[in-house]
Amino acid sequence: MAIGMELLRRGHRVTVASSAVYAEKVRSEGLEFLALRPDVSAIDGERLAQMMDARRGTERVIRFVAEAAREGYEDTLPAAQRADVVVTHPLVFGSVVAAQQAGVPWVSSVLAPASMSSAFDPVVLPAAPWLVRLQRLGPGVARAVTRMGKRHSSLWVRPVERLRQELGMAAGAHPLFEGQHSPRLVLALFSRCLGPPQADWPRGAVVTGFPFYDRHHEQEGMPAEVERFLAEGPAPLVFSLGTAAVGAAGDFYTESLEVARRLGMRAVYLTGNHGQGLPADAMAVEYAPHSELFPRAAAVVFHGGIGTAAQAMRCGRPMLVTPLSHDQFDNADRLKRLGMAEVLYRSRYHARSAEPLLRGLLGDARYRQKGAGIAAQVQAEDGVKTAADAILRAAE
Repeated sequence: MAIGMELLRRGHRVTVASSAVYAEKVRSEGLEFLALRPDVSAIDGERLAQMMDARRGTERVIRFVAEAAREGYEDTLPAAQRADVVVTHPLVFGSVVAAQQAGVPWVSSVLAPASMSSAFDPVVLPAAPWLVRLQRLGPGVARAVTRMGKRHSSLWVRPVERLRQELGMAAGAHPLFEGQHSPRLVLALFSRCLGPPQADWPRGAVVTGFPFYDRHHEQEGMPAEVERFLAEGPAPLVFSLGTAAVGAAGDFYTESLEVARRLGMRAVYLTGNHGQGLPADAMAVEYAPHSELFPRAAAVVFHGGIGTAAQAMRCGRPMLVTPLSHDQFDNADRLKRLGMAEVLYRSRYHARSAEPLLRGLLGDARYRQKGAGIAAQVQAEDGVKTAADAILRAAE
């Protein structure tokens, strides 16, 4: 959204292709919209919980999007044939095939360092987070783990291989590894603080900084009830599970309510469009812009999603990260290494375990000092402008 709006401001015609559920939001900013399958709104609560499982959640997500590669290809191809450049997300396998088939400049993107798969900066895997200790023994070990990962996941993306064969295209590299990266340009849409460039990254990788966007097309600014709450007392804790994990929250919010009670602190709970079992007097809201809320928080407790992490880094808040799956484990580890966060896996998140960690985060000035330094670096980056500039160079 943010990059598209910047390109639109510069006079370019921009289409965002995504699930139909986002059509109104995209069009509200003046961007054109193209419905792209699979439609994420069709994922029910039970399936979402399965996709957020630490052990097999990533496999289930990959299989889900790979099975829809043909549909994504069919949806994207007509637009790709008219485009000057196609920019893809890591999981739109069919759109990558469409861009290559159309023969137009293709730019790929990654949202978090976990997608870059470096032997010199190994990824924390959700199914086996302990494995990173072995990988850090040296790049040879990390490369061996990557080879095993490629073999293990090759069946997940078989529908993409079949699609390429049926179209008469050459067999591509593994869609989750080298095959997801464009040889022309890879936009690393995160801060250098979180993922500094590595020697074995794709040659065309550009670290842009975070492209911030947290507006809601149905709402301008902070909800009035949250604004009043913030003005009436000391800085609260903020509890959030982002936009996807919030649908598989389990007892996260009820345990968080107890954490706040034990600490004697006020709290804001960002619950999405789910009740989450909180009492009527809790300050629970579906949405509040992170860029306005987080700077006024005492600490942020969240799942480790890259968007929420970016906003917390930008304002330098101490964080308690509770990863569920996917890149969240790797993001959490990186934030801890930066010195501004502690990590408590979601499977172990309870009031009794979270309370002492939050007391430490709030009572130790070193977390705030580290956070302030990181915030200054993140704020100095201009992810939107850098990404837009790079896309236009690639289009030329």
